Amino acid sequence: MKQAFYIICLVLLVLGCSTSTDSNVTEGSKPPDEENEVTDLEVKLYFPQENMLCNEGTNLTPTESTVFFEWRANGADNYKIVIENLSSGTIIERETTEDIIPIVIQRATAYSWYVEAKSEGETEQSETWQFYNAGPGVQSYAPFPATIVAPNMAQSIAATTTVALQWTGSDVDDDIVGYDVYFGTNATPKLFASDISTTESNVSVTSGTIYYWKVITKDSLGNTSDSGIFQFRVL
Repeated sequence: MKQAFYIICLVLLVLGCSTSTDSNVTEGSKPPDEENEVTDLEVKLYFPQENMLCNEGTNLTPTESTVFFEWRANGADNYKIVIENLSSGTIIERETTEDIIPIVIQRATAYSWYVEAKSEGETEQSETWQFYNAGPGVQSYAPFPATIVAPNMAQSIAATTTVALQWTGSDVDDDIVGYDVYFGTNATPKLFASDISTTESNVSVTSGTIYYWKVITKDSLGNTSDSGIFQFRVL
């Protein structure tokens, strides 16, 4: 009887040791899955909305208003918001730990903005949105400056004879009627094509040359906007 009892105890002891030995999780440590878990840093813009007219400013004056910029983020400790006046090129930068911040900007003016979210040395940038800050008595707004798609600024292109200039256009009044393309080897390019209805224009190029170009966007009431000059090199 005692011998049977000893055998049972020995079996239980062996099983207990095997369970402890086979486990990869020691006391005070995290399971492998938890140790490797990563929280993605993400930031998405919320307001002012993309390609829209912002008319919700406060503390209004004839020339300025306070607009509350909002975004949504995951896993961030602090943020940097960057706002550009698309007419003057003036940049506004602010840092905050909140996901909403009031900023004074010009009325009847087009802006672009984005947010950088930061956490433990990691940085994630949002998309860049454009909007118009409403102005007193304005019935029609100029189109947003064309957004250059290709070639990128200062891009080097493999030797070729033709390059497709590409861009996108938008307008809060949705009344764009065409584009004028300026293109050439001079830093102040001359008119290449006018009243283009598409957002692409093919140009002839020569190897070993730097080219400059820009797009003027026009609406039905004669308002215009200038993309600014871009350049690329053909190798």
